[in-house]
Amino acid sequence: MFAKTRTMLASAALLTVAALPANATAFSAWEVANVPWGDTLFVRKYPSSKSQKQSAYPNTTLLAMTGRCTKGLNLFDIELLPTWKKTQAVRYRWCEVWHDPARDGNYVTGWVYGRYIAPK
Repeated sequence: MFAKTRTMLASAALLTVAALPANATAFSAWEVANVPWGDTLFVRKYPSSKSQKQSAYPNTTLLAMTGRCTKGLNLFDIELLPTWKKTQAVRYRWCEVWHDPARDGNYVTGWVYGRYIAPK
């Protein structure tokens, strides 16, 4: 049952990404991970813990990453690395996501802290 639900969520995320505007050409799928039990990961307007909160997501939520992270890292440049190396590469960086905080079809970019995301 759990595997079927995750498959359905992954399919929904891919359909959502496919429905994004033409100027949003490529995305990398990562998920929220390592957030303490009962807590959520905040998506912020800018790459700073003091920036405005746009939304919050629990562990296992799929994220559409734009590929851009702070300190010049591009997720597409590390795509072929082992999972543990990708996780380490983003650990102390902020990475940009494409999401719909109001769930009304108006997608915006936001930033998540790399310690709380993992490659899917």
